[in-house]
Amino acid sequence: MLDITYPPVIVTAKVLFKLMRQRVVVSGSESIPRKGGALLAINHTGYIDFIYAGAGAEPRRRLVRFMIKKEMMDKPGVGHLLRSFHHIRVDRSSGVQSMKDALAYLKSGEVVGIYPEATISRSFEIKELKSGAARIAADAGVPLIPVIVWGAHRLMTKDHPKDFSRSAKTIVVKVGEPLYPTGEDVTAETAELRAAMQRMLDEVIAEYPEDEKRPGSWWIPARFGGSAPTPDEADRLDKEELRERAARRRAKAAEKRNAS
Repeated sequence: MLDITYPPVIVTAKVLFKLMRQRVVVSGSESIPRKGGALLAINHTGYIDFIYAGAGAEPRRRLVRFMIKKEMMDKPGVGHLLRSFHHIRVDRSSGVQSMKDALAYLKSGEVVGIYPEATISRSFEIKELKSGAARIAADAGVPLIPVIVWGAHRLMTKDHPKDFSRSAKTIVVKVGEPLYPTGEDVTAETAELRAAMQRMLDEVIAEYPEDEKRPGSWWIPARFGGSAPTPDEADRLDKEELRERAARRRAKAAEKRNAS
């Protein structure tokens, strides 16, 4: 693929990271092949995880094509930029086309980034995973590589104000050992992926700089002494959000019917 905008934007992002006093720590990038397709399965705690997840592949001189929801890909301005990076447009109401696109990218030797949790985890724990990641990797015959991004949610996530201040923040990108799904038992292979991501997340949080882990911090899981919602509480909030969205859609549809 011809990448005109992607490389210079990466350089610009690195400069911005320094100006914002961010320390981006990458480990395990040797798990990403220098050539050929690979599917990165990334945890999802905030709106800009993908910006940092790409740093995990940079030491291998690879550009990641992320699967990004259509609402972002279709936005004026930012959507044009994302499309110029050759990211994959995901319509969550019908994901067949995005899976076909990801499969084609992988078979052509690209590195693709997928969020198997599908939505942001309000608890910042690993949610239940969709089976698409294991299916796509198996169909493409490529390694499925777990990736944990931790700390980016401190900048921009659900239910909390944005924080792009220059207060020092550490953002960790940990790349795990490759998995090789065959598609014979997708449920078991998805469980294996989740177990790997959970183990990596626990390691990252345990090793996170102590001077930044203030007890009771909103961005730390309750299990680690933070004030983030528990997984059960987060599930309740997710369901409330879905009900509110459905109500807004019904109201909008009713307005259109009345107007006509």
